[in-house]
Amino acid sequence: MPMTRSTAPPPLYRQLATHYRGAIEAGSLRPGERMPSLRSLMRLHDISLSTALQMCRTLESDGWAEARARSGYFVRQPQRLRMAPMDEPPAGQRPDPAQYVGIHARVSAFVSQRRAADIKLNFSIARAAPALYPAEALRAGMTRALRLRPELLAGVPPLQGDPHFREVLAKRSLAGGMTLAPEEVLITNGCIEALNLALRAVAKPGDTIAVESPTFYGLLQVLESLGLRALEIPTSPQTGLSIEALELALQTYDDIRAVVVIPHLQNPLGSVMPDAHKARLVRLCEQQQIALIEDDTYTELLDVETTPRAIKSWDRSGNVIHCASMHKILAPGMRLGWIAAGRWQARVEMLKYAQTRNTEVLSQLGAGGFMGTGAYDRHLRRLRSALRVQREQTAEGIARYFPAGTRLNLPNGGLQLWVELPDKLSSSGVFDAALAHGILVAPGFLFSNSPRFDHYLRINCGWPYDDAIDAGLKRLGQLVDSARRAAPA
Repeated sequence: MPMTRSTAPPPLYRQLATHYRGAIEAGSLRPGERMPSLRSLMRLHDISLSTALQMCRTLESDGWAEARARSGYFVRQPQRLRMAPMDEPPAGQRPDPAQYVGIHARVSAFVSQRRAADIKLNFSIARAAPALYPAEALRAGMTRALRLRPELLAGVPPLQGDPHFREVLAKRSLAGGMTLAPEEVLITNGCIEALNLALRAVAKPGDTIAVESPTFYGLLQVLESLGLRALEIPTSPQTGLSIEALELALQTYDDIRAVVVIPHLQNPLGSVMPDAHKARLVRLCEQQQIALIEDDTYTELLDVETTPRAIKSWDRSGNVIHCASMHKILAPGMRLGWIAAGRWQARVEMLKYAQTRNTEVLSQLGAGGFMGTGAYDRHLRRLRSALRVQREQTAEGIARYFPAGTRLNLPNGGLQLWVELPDKLSSSGVFDAALAHGILVAPGFLFSNSPRFDHYLRINCGWPYDDAIDAGLKRLGQLVDSARRAAPA
């Protein structure tokens, strides 16, 4: 069974803000109604003026209250809640024949334009601000490792990775319901190498790999570089990959060798796959004798009390390959990932040796030392808390500045928002116009081999919401509105 995270209670002002937010959502406090005064809050909850003020400011920053001069705080409904939810993919939709069209040219053009432009505001990335990562603690850990082992940089690292780091990862995997021995963990250069190894282990050039649609464009690049064909499976913005659509694809195509999924906070949708879907997916892949590759990059960013079960926790035959990364949750500057490849473990280790040999060990020592202490869980709590506020503020900014008809998916965690432009407006024109103003966004056409997501944008919310981000979203909303007005009827 999954283990509950070791969590300290949130600050009192945050607990009270959550209480009043619940009252607003339940209708006990209605939009336009005055909140209890600061003095009333102090008396009612036996709190200090500072705590009462922090609570009200938290509700204000989250969009649930507004301050009026000389009148106090009043209830408001965040504008983002008035936006229509995104549609579910059509039931029974067959894979798009455009699945085999390559994506390298589009990604290359995107990268080329990005490098040539004077970027003032970058909404295209999928990571948090540097200040939200424990850089100083990691630096101190690596300095300590070099002091204790001065020969470290002159030696050859273990092929599988540092033993202590692998022990830490194996122990932490228990929270997701997995039971892994340290020997089953192979350290890689980020999750992208883990995915490369997994795909090379289970498929050969010309084979077909089922992927979510939309999906992370880096995965589409990997598939193309390996000579594999991507079969895009419709994916719900709420529950992830459609099992029904995958079953239909398996009846239609006989050369599918693997399925690749991000079950938690899928990139770019932010969807979270229910446990029943995960278990069903494991059974289906075992029955069809196709590998199931799990990308577990984002789970630690979920705003939940209990870690959700990894897909691999249902694996009894070694058919699930579990890939993960520290890139989003601990340190983007450390290309640290890992893979537990089940029945393909020996083949993956040989492919790793042939492809990149050993992974440098200094960063593993720094990360392992930090992750083996309570400081790591405290870091994750702070990171999740900051990202939750930033997501809600960014969503509110989009709702405030983008034209009517804009829709978005507000996930329960993570670093990004998936935004649907009104009137199926092309993201290509918006991307070009924004770039001319020094604003970089990730256009929807990057996330599929077909054009079906051209009218979407992926917006990062990993940076603290400040005046520059607010102004950038306002300008971006104006550009979207101008493009919408100029589009032919």
